Amino acid sequence: MNYWLVKSEPFKYSWQKFNEDKRTFWDGVRNYQARNNLREMKEGDLVLFYHSNEGKEVVGIAKVMKEAYQDPTTDDKNWVVVDLSPVEALKTPVTLEQIKADERLKDISLVRQGRLSVMPLKAEEFDRIVELGS
Repeated sequence: MNYWLVKSEPFKYSWQKFNEDKRTFWDGVRNYQARNNLREMKEGDLVLFYHSNEGKEVVGIAKVMKEAYQDPTTDDKNWVVVDLSPVEALKTPVTLEQIKADERLKDISLVRQGRLSVMPLKAEEFDRIVELGS
């Protein structure tokens, strides 16, 4: 299994809306590295859902339900989406400040490549963030 983190601005697509929808395709990715990460996602992989700009915190866990396919919001064949479903909310959101302050998370992509919207996580990074949120 692989682990990931996706970012969404809550005013555009929030954790609450994601839970209401129960499933969504993750669109709007227009960065090649983030797109390549979407292409690497496999059904069953776990994904941390991060509210960017407002809040700046990991709020929940999602699961990849369908692997990469053509982004239906564009005719450009360069862009793909994956389907995600919510699994559970973290009991306590984990802030970017907490992540930056945690020695075990010092090399996480969220800190090193702050603008990247879809990023891989090591299993131990995923587990540590979930632990901080429980």
